[in-house]
Amino acid sequence: MSSQSEETRPEWPSGLDIGALLESGWRPTPFQQFVLKIHSRCNLACTYCYMYEMADQGWRRQPRRMSQATIDSAATRIAEHARMNRLSQVEVILHGGEPLLAGADHLRYAVKAVRAAVDPGVTVNVQVQTNGVLLDSAFLELFDELGVLVAVSLDGDREANDRHRRGPAGQGSFDRVDAGLTRLVSPAFRHLFNGLLCTVDLRNDPVGTYEALLAYGPPAVDLLLPHGTWETPPPGRRPDSEDTPYGDWLVAVFDRWYHAPERETRLRLFDEIIRLLLGRPSRSETVGLSAVAVVVIETDGGIEQVDSLKSAYDGATRTPLHVGDADAFDTALMLPTIAARQIGERALAPECQACEIRRVCGAGLYPHRYRPGTGFANPSVYCRDLFRLIKHVQHAVSDDLAAVRERRRRRQASAQLTDPQRGHSTS
Repeated sequence: MSSQSEETRPEWPSGLDIGALLESGWRPTPFQQFVLKIHSRCNLACTYCYMYEMADQGWRRQPRRMSQATIDSAATRIAEHARMNRLSQVEVILHGGEPLLAGADHLRYAVKAVRAAVDPGVTVNVQVQTNGVLLDSAFLELFDELGVLVAVSLDGDREANDRHRRGPAGQGSFDRVDAGLTRLVSPAFRHLFNGLLCTVDLRNDPVGTYEALLAYGPPAVDLLLPHGTWETPPPGRRPDSEDTPYGDWLVAVFDRWYHAPERETRLRLFDEIIRLLLGRPSRSETVGLSAVAVVVIETDGGIEQVDSLKSAYDGATRTPLHVGDADAFDTALMLPTIAARQIGERALAPECQACEIRRVCGAGLYPHRYRPGTGFANPSVYCRDLFRLIKHVQHAVSDDLAAVRERRRRRQASAQLTDPQRGHSTS
């Protein structure tokens, strides 16, 4: 008889045996992306926000702004991690809440502190993820000075965006974001534009949404599925249903994007699926089985997992570590909750391990697998949608590859008929 009931048994991956993984030859992948939660509050009240509207309300206990002392400690730890793991470059993402609420001087301090701390020869690439509301010329001049790339959240045209992305009093944000984006895409600052981030809403027309984003000429677009779990499914996604509403939505955008006469922008989700279908590794945690090498530093200096996990349950992101601790990031890599996101197929549920597209899908985004009792040892709540999308992309790519092979065969046959060196001239 089991000594623990199903109700009290720890949820996966809390019991993951790191020692056994190391004995099997597994080694952790060093962190390469460091998300600085430079400000913990926001000037919007988006209804789907995992930070403020979902299971984890830890933001209420966080300092509003990361102090300079905490920034200095974070910079020291980043430099230490880069040195110990012989990294030639790291990426720092200024995040929130809304990072621009920290103010221009504080953002300048953070960027300069990290770059001053790392060893010579280590490149620190910096980007900021903003809702765009405060994106004025002063901030853009600062980012130009520091070489900081800018990504903006926008969910489509005015109607699509303002379904969820509203101010605290319920006012729409589109006009203010549009003004910020207009400044960003102007000739003086366009080189800073890193892309648009859009959360999918089934009520918004998929092609219309894509074309509204395309109007800004983004170098890349991220389409994000709204966060949900098996306990709290996303809008319109009944876990027991055979329907694929999100898969259908994404397929419509894929067809518009893939079959355009010229490539208009990078659509990261589709690019990653195509890479994986062609046998290349994923560069994203959204699909595939590549090790997740991202870590979050909260405004109080706490070291946490990626913050989308806040949608699962209260405390899902937390670790016992702090940037004041020596070797904190290398220590974090040995935590079961973080190692679980670096062990590839070994982290998949049995149903996923038996799936034909497991190496492409990778069970989707990790937070979307959560179910009370079994933790993250489940397929994605979007399982059927991902299968629908990936198989559709696979067929499109296969058809194109077959057409390329056929054209090559015909050219070779034609060359053989007309090449006198081969004695096959028809003249």
